[in-house]
Amino acid sequence: MASGSDRNPIIIGGLPSQVPDFDPEETQEWLDSLDAAVDERGRERARYLMLRLIERAREKRVAVPEMRSTDYVNTIATKDEPFFPGNEEIERKVLNATRWNAAVMVSRAQRPGIGVGGHIATFASSASLYDVGFNHFFRGKDQGDGGDQIFFQGHASPGVYARAYLLDRLSEGQLDAFRQEKSKAPDGLSSYPHPRLMPDFWEFPTVSMGLGPLGAIYQARMNRYMEARGIADTSKSHVWAYLGDGEMDEPESLGQLSIAAREGLDNLTFVVNCNLQRLDGPVRGNGKIMQELESQFRGAGWNVIKLVWDRSWDPLLAQDRDGILVNKLNTTPDGQFQTYATETGAYIREHFFGDDHRLRAMVENMTDDQILHLGRGGHDHKKIYAAYAAAKAHKGQPTVILAQTVKGWTLGPNFEGRNATHQMKKLTVEDLKGFRDRLHLPIPDKDLEDGLPPYYHPGRDSEEIQYMHDRRKGLGGYVPTRVVRAEPLKLPDDKAYAGAKKGSGQQKIATTMAFVRVLKDLMRDKEIGKRFVPIAPDEYRTFGMDAFFPSAKIYNPLGQQYESVDRELLLAYKESPTGQMLHDGITEAGCTASLIAAGSAYATHGEPLIPVYVFYSMFGFQRTGDQFWQMADQLARGFVLGATAGRTTLTGEGLQHADGHSQLLASTNPACVAYDPAYGYEIAHIVKDGLRRMYGENAEDIFYYLTVYNEPILHPAEPADVDAEGILKGLHRVKPGEKGEHSAQILASGVAVPWAVEAQQILADEWNVKADVWSATSWNELRRDAVEIEEHNLLHPEEEQRVPYVTRKLQGAEGPKIAVSDWMRAVPDQIARWVPGTYQSLGADGFGFADTRGAARRFFHIDAQSIVLSVLTELAKEGKVDRSLLKQAIDRYQLLDVTAADAGEAGGDA
Repeated sequence: MASGSDRNPIIIGGLPSQVPDFDPEETQEWLDSLDAAVDERGRERARYLMLRLIERAREKRVAVPEMRSTDYVNTIATKDEPFFPGNEEIERKVLNATRWNAAVMVSRAQRPGIGVGGHIATFASSASLYDVGFNHFFRGKDQGDGGDQIFFQGHASPGVYARAYLLDRLSEGQLDAFRQEKSKAPDGLSSYPHPRLMPDFWEFPTVSMGLGPLGAIYQARMNRYMEARGIADTSKSHVWAYLGDGEMDEPESLGQLSIAAREGLDNLTFVVNCNLQRLDGPVRGNGKIMQELESQFRGAGWNVIKLVWDRSWDPLLAQDRDGILVNKLNTTPDGQFQTYATETGAYIREHFFGDDHRLRAMVENMTDDQILHLGRGGHDHKKIYAAYAAAKAHKGQPTVILAQTVKGWTLGPNFEGRNATHQMKKLTVEDLKGFRDRLHLPIPDKDLEDGLPPYYHPGRDSEEIQYMHDRRKGLGGYVPTRVVRAEPLKLPDDKAYAGAKKGSGQQKIATTMAFVRVLKDLMRDKEIGKRFVPIAPDEYRTFGMDAFFPSAKIYNPLGQQYESVDRELLLAYKESPTGQMLHDGITEAGCTASLIAAGSAYATHGEPLIPVYVFYSMFGFQRTGDQFWQMADQLARGFVLGATAGRTTLTGEGLQHADGHSQLLASTNPACVAYDPAYGYEIAHIVKDGLRRMYGENAEDIFYYLTVYNEPILHPAEPADVDAEGILKGLHRVKPGEKGEHSAQILASGVAVPWAVEAQQILADEWNVKADVWSATSWNELRRDAVEIEEHNLLHPEEEQRVPYVTRKLQGAEGPKIAVSDWMRAVPDQIARWVPGTYQSLGADGFGFADTRGAARRFFHIDAQSIVLSVLTELAKEGKVDRSLLKQAIDRYQLLDVTAADAGEAGGDA
């Protein structure tokens, strides 16, 4: 062998390199010992010795690198398993009843004339994982706090319903109303965990896969944030997220592991149900998904507990002196383990144990049936309890439990481990009989042969049902349960908004800054100021919110352990364990998860938080629209600010930053109240009303989306006769026309209102047209009002027909109506159906690009001069002006030449 001096001094694989050897003789003795172990006892024995040395080194707190993955066996040794405090026999009976009812509920949902679908294989594989949690770990809310937060795997919802039925939380009629939410109202059960559809039952929506794990991480972090700031005592709350191994392929599932480790979220446990199957086949047929996930979680800094085998493997592993069995487990791919789950004991004996005489000897005294029932760890209550207890006891890191199961477990040979099991929904009579026998349930054959298979309940006074109630009573109540204990907030009066209503005087500011000034005043309020949670993805300075750093500070559980480079500046970067601002880095997905967790704190912990999430508008509904839907489902509340909005307003950034459609995307979310304000006083009214609707008496489960811009403009003071109703409804007149022979109406939103005012002046001075300018603060709300009224009129023809607000508002307004905005035309076109008279829209349809604001607006023909042309065009169509004027206007303003446009206001990030 090579001597120490001949070795390459650079040691790879995570071990220290370039470290001088101060005792080469001692080093050589250790190396010689290892060589001897390999030569005399083989590589397997040497490997075992090395692993034991690493284990002992960690016990002695010697800093050695983490291994990326460990052997394909249980992390917790049998000798280290704690006492199991439950009655396993009773718990097995409870679980068998739950398994049966879950499968029967889905099977009955396929009855003729219904056929609404459902999933049974996912819960069948994870049933024990949930049952141990329900019986021993999940804390309820009866003690007045938030209890535990449990993110149930969406496809396992039938099992949660089935357990609730045994506890008399749901009736048999409700189980039969699974996925029939309207036709069987009010008994209908939602397909998956949907709080909006079942607001007293579910807490967290999880079926858009990948959002559950992301949401769980930020929920655990929000718990720590609320405790650090003294808002709620969340010290007893633990977050549990139940996930699938196939689900972990979603980028969102693994994308934020680092923040959980970085902040030491030991109040968080992931339980990954590793049944080795996706929806159509194996997750890693040629590989080993548990090993892969272990490497990823370990690398991210998580505590990893592998739960691979049940107790029937313990005697075999105990006699594996040479490591041959462990080696076989390590090298067998997942696809083969899936096959073993569907084969006979004889097949397993031949193909798994048969290729080595030492393996064959291990099982020579076992029957084929015993070999067949060598099971997976995720079905063993005692092993699961040990893993959960270890996760709860672990400090300083989040924990992931990787639990191997069989998809479709106990459902019979037609279901277990089959590639198609996820889509299989109906049990035949023979399937039901085999399933019943497997579960040892006293259901006679005739009940399975005639009509629909029955539900099973052992009786309210039975030992197992009383056991279930006692366990939940001891853990603080039933789960899942969603409770809203929060009281309405005492909201600020008009004084808090006085600054915004004064206007900006001679100073030009963007609407982003106008909003920030309102927020700053609100955060000073003694009643609700501390409840605001500013959130931004690494752009606080862009939005002019760095002024908050010195006072509100940035939340960091470790505080600021360094001297900030800008510490001598007035607006220095300040981090604090009690900081108010969430500065999550460049992660819109992470910020939105924080928004959701904060926005639902009123229900989760009974303490309202008011999240204010500010971001580049292009990276909101377009990038994280799925999470905004999740936010709506979770009944979260708060303010969402799409800053740097508009297709032409963020100069220089180009196509991927030029948002001309987020208002349209926002309109698709029923819980989203979207506004596009032009002036500070409008923002004041909108924010005040938003606080009232979301946090006042009779609070609504909605959230507000405001698009704000980075173009500085002069903000007028609020007029004495301000139309507050119009601002909130979506349309109010901001400047009547003063002179002109012909009339027109210009409807503009956001940054386009100043263009409309300029066009109004040009029309009056040069074309003898009197145009009124209207601020359309919300095209979306105008449309929503009109749609609701149309539906009412459709279904109540005998009543006096109602008139939409936009129709009433513009009734009698003379002349054509021209709509303009920095959005694509589809945004203002939402109201076209209900606008009386002639209606035409201008918009920024197409891709954005980098240029001056003036050039971009001339290109899209939405600038003041283009508005003038549009008004003249519509007047010409009505015969009010000669068509020759149109060519004159085009030539006069050089509307076909983008270089002829004034460059417009430059700069203005905020």
